[in-house]
Amino acid sequence: MLDEKAINIMKRMMESFGPPGFETETSRIIKDYMAEYADEILTDKLGSVVFVTKGESERPRVLLAGHVDEVGFIVSGIDEKTGFLTFDTLGGWWDQVLLSQRVIVRTEKGDIHGVIAAKPPHLLPAEERKKVLERKNMYIDIGVTSKDEALEAGVKIGDPVVPFSPFSVIRDGKVAMGKAFDDRIGTFVMMEVIRRLKEDGIKHPNTVYGAATVQEEVGLRGAQTVAHLVDPDVGIVLEVDIAGDVPGIKPSEAPTRMGKGPSLITYDRSMIPNQPLKEFVIKVAKETGIPLQLSHVMGGTDAGRIHIHRTGCPSVVISVPTRHIHSHVGILSLEDVENASKLVVELVKRLDEKTVKSFMPL
Repeated sequence: MLDEKAINIMKRMMESFGPPGFETETSRIIKDYMAEYADEILTDKLGSVVFVTKGESERPRVLLAGHVDEVGFIVSGIDEKTGFLTFDTLGGWWDQVLLSQRVIVRTEKGDIHGVIAAKPPHLLPAEERKKVLERKNMYIDIGVTSKDEALEAGVKIGDPVVPFSPFSVIRDGKVAMGKAFDDRIGTFVMMEVIRRLKEDGIKHPNTVYGAATVQEEVGLRGAQTVAHLVDPDVGIVLEVDIAGDVPGIKPSEAPTRMGKGPSLITYDRSMIPNQPLKEFVIKVAKETGIPLQLSHVMGGTDAGRIHIHRTGCPSVVISVPTRHIHSHVGILSLEDVENASKLVVELVKRLDEKTVKSFMPL
């Protein structure tokens, strides 16, 4: 299972501040941690970081990608009378999970804590109380009483905001709870794979490029620049999957369950995976006894950009089933994280030139 060093860096990553376009703090934490494991570190001009691990051959180039940006917000205005902040979303949010949640606003003078609030229900007509409150009627209260006080605190339009949500390990170390699992847990799996390749001296017939990409939640942007930087021969995107073991969800809507192993995405809105590569992943999981769930999602991932790089790059998405993504608090199984890391190591060990060429459709 994951050791203390792994849990500690996971905690630092999840609690760090990094919505789309503002990922620098998270990326620096990852870059500093990975320095002892990477043979080379590359960066693009958008902010993504790539860690190179050289194997027995320069080709094929195996890209392992997870994005570091978390869903967040951005200040859109300051109320003239009260100093309350209006805000837009960075990434997808369901309005119903926002109200009464604590947030952190990052300003030029430092971080400010606040809470997402709205007009109290006590003051609403009975019919209004029955309606779903929309984000446009919410605001962030940072404890000021005027716009001048908000400005004095350093707040301005365009300041980024993230949920305030401390990381916790619960259930005797089996389950993790916190923010930003989408998709820093995928980035963590990439990091853990590279760490194990180095520390355990695992031979691999390729060169591994582990990417911590940016701005996935606003259009898979970092994946596109990273694909240009790496020019991969095969892509393995590491993500979260929507765990379907929640009341009211049918297996046909979300088939994976937390604690039953990582999942392999069979299709989503951004990519239909390379079929021989998909079958290869299933085969390796069976051979090694690693539990694997087959899944489908209606969203998209970095693979949506990577698989159409240049003339095409055979790609798959391996995910960790996670409850309550795109909210202030997600929940996942650390055993699923461990098994995802094991599976990717086993794949990397087998991805030689002949095998990668076999993924070509014609």
